[in-house]
Amino acid sequence: MIPPDFIQTLLARVDIVDVIDKHVRLKKAGTNFKACCPFHNEKTPSFNVSPSKQFYHCFGCGVHGNAIGFVMEYSGLSYPDAIRELAQQVGLEVPDVRGDSPGRPSGAQAKGLIERMVEALAYYRAELKKTPAAIDYLKRRGLSGEIAARYGLGYAPDAWQSLQAVFPDYDAPVMKDTGLVIDSEPGEAGEGEPARKSRRYDRFRGRVMFPILDARGNVIGFGGRVIGEGEPKYLNSPETPLFEKGRELYGLYQARRAIRDESLVIVVEGYMDVVALAQHGVENAVATLGTATTPMHVAKLLKLADDVVFCFDGDSAGRKAAWRALEVSLPVLADGKTVRFLFLPAEDDPDTFVRRRGKEGFVEALAQAKPLSQFLVGEVAARVDMGTEEGRARFVAELKPHLARIEAPALGAMLRRRVAEMAGLSPADLGLPAPTRESPRGHYAPPPVRSPRRTATVESQLLERVLRRPDLAATLDPDLVGNDSADGEALQALISFARESAAGLTLGQVSARFEGSDHYPAIESALGRGRVLDEMEGADLDLASELDGLQERLAHARSDRRKAELEARWAAGLLTAEERAEWTSLQARQSAAKGAGPGVDSGPKR
Repeated sequence: MIPPDFIQTLLARVDIVDVIDKHVRLKKAGTNFKACCPFHNEKTPSFNVSPSKQFYHCFGCGVHGNAIGFVMEYSGLSYPDAIRELAQQVGLEVPDVRGDSPGRPSGAQAKGLIERMVEALAYYRAELKKTPAAIDYLKRRGLSGEIAARYGLGYAPDAWQSLQAVFPDYDAPVMKDTGLVIDSEPGEAGEGEPARKSRRYDRFRGRVMFPILDARGNVIGFGGRVIGEGEPKYLNSPETPLFEKGRELYGLYQARRAIRDESLVIVVEGYMDVVALAQHGVENAVATLGTATTPMHVAKLLKLADDVVFCFDGDSAGRKAAWRALEVSLPVLADGKTVRFLFLPAEDDPDTFVRRRGKEGFVEALAQAKPLSQFLVGEVAARVDMGTEEGRARFVAELKPHLARIEAPALGAMLRRRVAEMAGLSPADLGLPAPTRESPRGHYAPPPVRSPRRTATVESQLLERVLRRPDLAATLDPDLVGNDSADGEALQALISFARESAAGLTLGQVSARFEGSDHYPAIESALGRGRVLDEMEGADLDLASELDGLQERLAHARSDRRKAELEARWAAGLLTAEERAEWTSLQARQSAAKGAGPGVDSGPKR
């Protein structure tokens, strides 16, 4: 786990305007900056970034957050990786705290491994330039030098230990963690024969090399393709401290911009398919890495795009792979997102298809891709006899487990209705509970619907205002704030955090501190009510005096409550002399506040 104090230091060091402006062209608009939202299609800018609050908010789709949240949403990074990305930009070293990611390398270990991978990549790229056979192979596949350079293609010489010239410590244990080398199994001693020692050699030999990058652009693995005859045709890096096949996708780093622009990602099966599509102008393609599609793959892609198209060969193996992709997509698919399936002619793969038909032909084929719902129902219906009751019963029985895994409420309800109609049943006859999971708040989450405004408590008004200037929370008296409401508890927590923090506390830091806590729903609600990034001239200028006025109201309310308690004790005959003096003091202060003299009062009325 990354220490919270480090996260606060990081957010105080980065400038959210600089972070976002690297990806989205921002324009000055009053005290804020504006742009068309990168997370949904719009023509009029509604995406606001506040340098003073270190916070962004889109009034069109509702997405908002701090610099860490933006990097996560825009680049598809995990929370720790987004922090590491920002820390690298401002020259901070993320502290190594063990225990948050079992099996993952520490920061220093990962950095050392990545440096070795970069050295290997430089070597492979240099070798490609010196190897005519490899260059001719890429040319025959229709690839230009520009595309080869963009994807960092290289060549591993057909030799057992060529990397020994690159790494003086070739035999060091750390080389095994890169996945670049293999140690042979030692042999037992035989009659008159000594035991055979383990021997280290290069994993990749005589192959065109495709570097695999993570979302930050680090080299974490390689794929190699033989030039001529040989098996296996494709060879991937093994699982290493840097590389998990079920998590990573080839070409995602290069394709992110095109995926964002089109809100569409195409998933193919091989690296050559990705590179060939890019060569012909289809730049939003990625590939799985020698493994079946996983839920993590689909979830990652649905964060980046509204539409995911799986492109497979039209043979039985392709349809089997497509069905597996469908199964893992069901639980992560959300309403408003689409998963589709494109089956190419049996004689084609994406590489040969796009070379034969060009970009226009491939885009035309994409338009014919089957939606997940159609593929799911159609595949099962084709396997049974829908003309008989028995066939329809089998149809329902095969589909029920898949329907039960769909958590998108609207899609799940419509598919249940469709399956029931095809079987001649009512949806209730399927015996399936309706999906209850709300669509996760992603970058396309709609803005919250405003319900009739409830009567605002003083605590809720204070919370709305201090979120505009969180540093002012330190000036509030926590003893005046009631803890009998979510807003009151959140306000007390914010006051405590502000008093512990350095001067200049921003909304971005508050967001990072309380996200995921019990207080965050109240803070999120107050952000919506207070519309903290609205462009209102001078909106923050009188906040201090507003807070003073609201605190006075809290003090009066507390005095009224205490007076009521004392009067109840007097009525019960329990009032002490000290309590009578307290009541007299409260009465005098209230009378003075109202502009009247203290007068003479005999005490609380019965």
